[in-house]
Amino acid sequence: MTANPPIPRLITAEEFSRMPDDGTIQELVKGRIVRMPPPLSFHGLVCVEFILALGEFVRSHDLGRVFSNDSGVITERDPDTVRGADVCFYRKDRLPAELPRDRYLDIVPDLVVEVKSPSDRWQKVLGKISEYLTAGVQIVIVADPKTDSAIVYRDEGLPQTFGPTDTLTIPDLLPGFSVQVAKFFK
Repeated sequence: MTANPPIPRLITAEEFSRMPDDGTIQELVKGRIVRMPPPLSFHGLVCVEFILALGEFVRSHDLGRVFSNDSGVITERDPDTVRGADVCFYRKDRLPAELPRDRYLDIVPDLVVEVKSPSDRWQKVLGKISEYLTAGVQIVIVADPKTDSAIVYRDEGLPQTFGPTDTLTIPDLLPGFSVQVAKFFK
């Protein structure tokens, strides 16, 4: 009789945050490490354009902080899931006075931007959107380089699609913010 291999134990978000950097891009999904290839160059460009637009607006109005570089967001506990948001925004009134340097924030962002990669399937993207919204993120924006569009998802209501000639606004979270969508894809 052959023995079944032992089932690896699940990892917590805290353990995941203390793991050494092995040079790969990873997320923690239901306690298990998932590796993924680095994003394509254009993906990074779109992220930067969102960071610049959101960051300038947020900073000039002292509204909070914008994070990038796949900053870890805890979306589920027991088993833990830590997603690497492409770009995210936290309102000032929700952030601690001093950001922790050795662990993930205990709060979810108010807004997450995910840039859809060519290899991403919509079913997977929609699952991640649902996960963010269920965790308490108010708004998730999916930037789709294939169509030069931005789709805004909220917990309530239908998604709102902004094409390249449309102006992206988020009046319920960032009143006064407006950027022509095409700018994110140039």
